[in-house]
Amino acid sequence: MGGGVAAPLDHWEPLLVRPADPGYHTEMMTMFRTGILVLTSPLSLIPLRIAPVLTATAKFVKDILYVHLHPGLGLTGNYIQPNPVYIPANHEVSQLLTNLYTKSSHVCSHLDIRVILSNVKNHPSTQQPFSSVQMLSEPPEVVLTDYRITDLNQSNLVMQCLEKYTHGCYVCKPNLRTILLQPDIDGTVSISSSDMEDSSLNENIPSYSDVVLGGTFDRLHSAHRILLSISCLLTEKRLLIGVADGELLNRKVLKELIEPYQERVEKLRKFLLDVNPAVQYDLVPLRDPYGPAITDPNLNCIVVSDETQKGGEAVNRKRLENALQELAIHKISLIKDVYHTADEEEKISSSTLRKRLLGSLLVPPKDKPIIASVPYVIGLTGCMGSGKTSVVQYLQKMGATTIDADQLGHETYRPGTAAHQRIVQKFGQDILLKDGTIDRNALGKRVFGNDEKLKCLTDIVWPNTATLVKQKIADAGAEGKAVCVIDAAVLLEAGWIDMVHEVWVAIMPEEEAVKRIIRRDKLSEEEAKNRLASQWSDAQRVQHANVVLCTLWETQVTEKQIQKAWHLLQKRRLLC
Repeated sequence: MGGGVAAPLDHWEPLLVRPADPGYHTEMMTMFRTGILVLTSPLSLIPLRIAPVLTATAKFVKDILYVHLHPGLGLTGNYIQPNPVYIPANHEVSQLLTNLYTKSSHVCSHLDIRVILSNVKNHPSTQQPFSSVQMLSEPPEVVLTDYRITDLNQSNLVMQCLEKYTHGCYVCKPNLRTILLQPDIDGTVSISSSDMEDSSLNENIPSYSDVVLGGTFDRLHSAHRILLSISCLLTEKRLLIGVADGELLNRKVLKELIEPYQERVEKLRKFLLDVNPAVQYDLVPLRDPYGPAITDPNLNCIVVSDETQKGGEAVNRKRLENALQELAIHKISLIKDVYHTADEEEKISSSTLRKRLLGSLLVPPKDKPIIASVPYVIGLTGCMGSGKTSVVQYLQKMGATTIDADQLGHETYRPGTAAHQRIVQKFGQDILLKDGTIDRNALGKRVFGNDEKLKCLTDIVWPNTATLVKQKIADAGAEGKAVCVIDAAVLLEAGWIDMVHEVWVAIMPEEEAVKRIIRRDKLSEEEAKNRLASQWSDAQRVQHANVVLCTLWETQVTEKQIQKAWHLLQKRRLLC
């Protein structure tokens, strides 16, 4: 870019590790569950350096990484201990938060990153920041920094200074390790002169006593962290957060994979209290589009994204109807997902993250020594219209032996079987066709929608079907088949989970399932809904699932899910 100033593009590598005990060897790559990264670069340079810094840091920290900002921190090793400083809550910090969290989603998306804002304020206290040591939800085990050391002979003193500085701000794990990250200059990037001279970045962002925002906050990701962090900067006193629950979740993509409300709230609370414990956080269930935003008279500001701005405007219209003051609307831009595929949203979203879970192992299978290890048995289940048949066809192409439990169930209805005789005794001769076979459509209309009659039927059919399924599994084992898939709509209801090593569940939104049942079985909408209502819900099935699949989208999307599930299954079997 013309008129720019060249700045080094740093490829950061770990330089030195200070041991907490004499037996610690620097050549060993140790992974820590939690860490804190102290950034000492000028705020304007952090966006240029943060990607390689985070990449290097991820070699040491695997779960939670706190980030502490102290531009210009001097770790000179001259025995003058530096103190933390306040940073103005200006647009530069807001821009930095967006940049840092966005870059983290590109280079270390597995890390739970939390930028601490306790020392970022519009109106700093007369006390110095961290006058009381801050307790974090997960105390760090290691502290890392981008501080540039020029004299290697001073490295131990610098690391001692860093360790003492960190202990002065936060409660850390005993035997805190220290790591200096040093740049290896490998090229240049250009900083725009207009960026350097943009005085608007130094302007403080507005602040409000009481701020409100809402969302689902499922699988807390970088876009959530930006939204929440900037909301914290805007808030002087109280941050009210509505967390979607109940009917608001019904229209969400793959709603069955949304984390439970209490789990989402707990993750939110931990993140927020780590980021800035000085703010009062009120987290409430949001069961309609407005929630307390249209009734709370103390609110001053609502935080929205590009896609929810119209919702913020609707809130203000409702507030005027309720004779309340309009809220300032603070909009935060959506963040692009650089890894999105053609069938995913361009923005970072929880919907996309849930979609990427399809085909993955959600819950490790339990050891079941009572089941033979060969064949490895997968129980595939799902509601009517869930697309189990297409899943089975893909699995057959990949080499799986399949058992159609539903078809075996049909065999129990044949004349001459014990089940046939008991069904006729229970439901009468009028369910028989002229040739003596059971008219399953007539029987179905009689039992579906009547729990008592349905249970009478299943108590007859399911045990007989289970016997036939077990024999088929034994036959597959005798033939040396490696993987056997039981296609069973009633796998869980019938209690057949002890016959399988893993449960795979095909889910489908009810509206689409009803359409498929009507189209396939020539039933009325009411009949289709009654049949679905007689089965377990997808939410119930997912609670027992090791793997979840969904055939809602194009066939290539389904095929990709199943290829992924099959590949991961082969890896698990090799490790057994």
